Amino acid sequence: MKSNPKIIAVLRANDASDYREVMEVLISEGITALELTLTTPNTLDELPKLVEYFGKDVSVGVGTVLSKRDAQRAFEGGAKFLVSPNVEEEVVRFAVQKGIPMYAGALTPTEVQRAISLGASAVKVFPAQTVGAEYLSHLKGPFPELKAIPSGGIDLDGAREWLRRGAFAVSVGGPLIGSVFEDHDLNALRVKARDFVSAIEHE
Repeated sequence: MKSNPKIIAVLRANDASDYREVMEVLISEGITALELTLTTPNTLDELPKLVEYFGKDVSVGVGTVLSKRDAQRAFEGGAKFLVSPNVEEEVVRFAVQKGIPMYAGALTPTEVQRAISLGASAVKVFPAQTVGAEYLSHLKGPFPELKAIPSGGIDLDGAREWLRRGAFAVSVGGPLIGSVFEDHDLNALRVKARDFVSAIEHE
């Protein structure tokens, strides 16, 4: 199936050893940008193996990067992009220096401007559900070139609306992943992934 670059799947598991089968389902349905969060134990240990296993056609990134040390380890492990929930200057500067895409978390106009001025590749609007998609229209006024990636509570309808408002991509966690890391219902995950890809294919 054709890859959909507008969806970044956010994976939070009980342990990083649980990632692979979930990633395989998402990739098979066309979701090939996958954010592995550092709130999941052993993510940085498993990262090099997953990057090697899935190959160059899959973009495996690391999220919840809060320090330069974690950014360094993620970069050395083969991460294709970094994500933070805030504007952490040392992390953004590290990413710019290494030439790796960095999506810095911001919500207010001041934070958005800070992320842009430091050189973030895109701004992760977080928590997006709190402000709604219309908020992006307001941000686009003073920041017309803003590459926004909303994150936090983005469901299928929300994903479509954010993209219509000009989002660069959407970051999707719970509404897509559901309880698969607890119940291992890969068929349910497959249906959700197919629905997301189909719904925003033309957005």
